[in-house]
Amino acid sequence: MASEKNSLQLTVTNRQILKIALPISLAILVPQLNFITNNIFLGHYSTEALAVASITGVYYLIFAGIGYGLNNGLQALISRRAGEGRINEIGKLFNQGVYIAMGIAVLGILLTYYAAPVILKYALSSPEKYEQSISFLKIRIWGLPFLYIFQMRNALLVGTNQARYLVIGSIAETGTNIILDYALIFGKMGLPAFGFNGAAIASVIAEFIGMLVIYLVILFKGISKRFSLFATFRLDKKVMKLILSMSSPLIFQHAISIISWEFFFILIERNQSNPYDLAVSNTMRNVFGFFGVFIWAFAATANTMVSNVMGQQRQPEVIKLVHKIIKLSLIGSISAAVLLNLFPSVLLSVYGQPQEFLNAAIPVVRVISIAMIFMTFASVWLNAVTGTGNSRITLLIEVVAIIFYCLYVYFIMEKWKMPVSYGWMAEWIYWLSLFALSFLYMRTGRWKLKVI
Repeated sequence: MASEKNSLQLTVTNRQILKIALPISLAILVPQLNFITNNIFLGHYSTEALAVASITGVYYLIFAGIGYGLNNGLQALISRRAGEGRINEIGKLFNQGVYIAMGIAVLGILLTYYAAPVILKYALSSPEKYEQSISFLKIRIWGLPFLYIFQMRNALLVGTNQARYLVIGSIAETGTNIILDYALIFGKMGLPAFGFNGAAIASVIAEFIGMLVIYLVILFKGISKRFSLFATFRLDKKVMKLILSMSSPLIFQHAISIISWEFFFILIERNQSNPYDLAVSNTMRNVFGFFGVFIWAFAATANTMVSNVMGQQRQPEVIKLVHKIIKLSLIGSISAAVLLNLFPSVLLSVYGQPQEFLNAAIPVVRVISIAMIFMTFASVWLNAVTGTGNSRITLLIEVVAIIFYCLYVYFIMEKWKMPVSYGWMAEWIYWLSLFALSFLYMRTGRWKLKVI
């Protein structure tokens, strides 16, 4: 038992940080590649499809973000139990997390069928974009249960220091998505051409494959047996309450964060001064997501390592750990910013759009590259707060930052109707707000006595 306990306790070293962060980055990269692949194929299909994908893509990201919030809370709890050596409780946490995730997935499907049509009909100015969006979403939302189970398994693997296995399921999902996007959008490989909706069908199937493969990995690697996963399917209200207490603020945090992004995209659709503004913003979401992968990976590493170290009663080492993670994360974010500014046209050319599109996109690329530097500091400090178990503080910080963000984009896009590059500067306000509030909270030291 002693050796098993020690194998789950983490050390505060650069090697340990990279050992966790690199597999996570590859796992996060895969969903981003799915989004990018969809949009590359849709860009070659039509500019209008690429524009509409901005609305549908961010809508689905709202529910993906809710799952990510649940995943982060569950990951922090699993990491804490691993650090404490309470191995027998990890399976219970995972099982009850799956129950909660399936409940949220059912709610997401119902909202998409009955609430989304009403909201989008009011919000969008174009009836054609509305019809395309709803048709797409009623297919795409069925991938949600598969995505959530995939995310729960990520929480298990990261929380128990086995992040290296994440890559296998992620590669299977991405490969499936690329092949089926090509086949179902354009009608290749003997399959019918579904056009815009083909991307939705491809993504649902790909998420199912990713879930299935990671399940098989957990089964055949003995991870399922080690942590007694699915030893019992009985509902445990006490454990569910603990997970919800930890995860609910994070669920709301991620939900409102991405809802604010949807708000921004709707304002662009309503007030675009350039016919390419919406399509440009969709590709910027892809660019931001792709190059932000390593930043998010280090942020997730901060979450799990802070929780694990606190479980070992080593609170004095937490701030030192955060500084180490930020230094490593900065290497990636600065490299990405330089690359974006040196070769923006090359990177954007994959979407198959005309020169006018590139001219509109390059100023936004400059804005995003700066935002990524701010994001490095903000995301690591915010996830450190999450790792301490103070998820309610995390939610409060997020709410304040979102208020600043929404006020800015409302006045810039709706009232003053300024160019979309100015609208994207809201990312600067958002990430600087998150950083300042998270940093100040961690400096107070109030988190050191938090028990979860």
